[in-house]
Amino acid sequence: MKNDDCNIDLKSHWNKAYEKSPTEKLGWYEDVPNLSLEMIARCKLDKNAKIFIAGAGSSTLIDTLLEQEYTQIVANDISDEALELLQSRIPSNKQKYLDCVVDDLTNPTLLKSQTNIDLWVDRAVVHFFLKEAEQETYFNLIKSNVKKGAYVLLAAFALDGAKKCSGLDVFRYNAQMFQERLGEDFKLNVAKEHVFINPNGDSRAYIYTLFQKK
Repeated sequence: MKNDDCNIDLKSHWNKAYEKSPTEKLGWYEDVPNLSLEMIARCKLDKNAKIFIAGAGSSTLIDTLLEQEYTQIVANDISDEALELLQSRIPSNKQKYLDCVVDDLTNPTLLKSQTNIDLWVDRAVVHFFLKEAEQETYFNLIKSNVKKGAYVLLAAFALDGAKKCSGLDVFRYNAQMFQERLGEDFKLNVAKEHVFINPNGDSRAYIYTLFQKK
């Protein structure tokens, strides 16, 4: 996957981002991702539910889910460096509950087999997909891999949010745009505007949504 405007190889870009800065210094770092956890709690999932984290990076959300005793977590990222950092942080007695999958969400191979997902979580990887074909592939993957009755948590820069992140252009969303992409088989349960203060003290406007597949 490449960013045409800058001719950037995104796998290399994200590997370098995770190599040069510790997790807690990254612009999207949250010590405790409270809003995500609040929305996940609304789903009332069984502890053995399959939770898929798209574009997981080295997110602390996964540490918290493991602490909450969820036993089937799949973390995906295009950056193997990010997932190695994540795995190195997870206690040995929790490793068996986490499966890390390096793959491109806009050109998936391994991810096609990640079916029967109970909760799909995307905390702002979707806004890096600029092309129509990338967006279509991504949302089709959600539709095919999430089972009926399951949930989809999508967060992205809001329409009045930042135009770039980590030096890359982003595609901004509102709840209606997510609904149109997912289609009528998905019901919007929650939509919240959220202002995130990043480690540099800058504010970023987000939209958080929680959908359920009918």
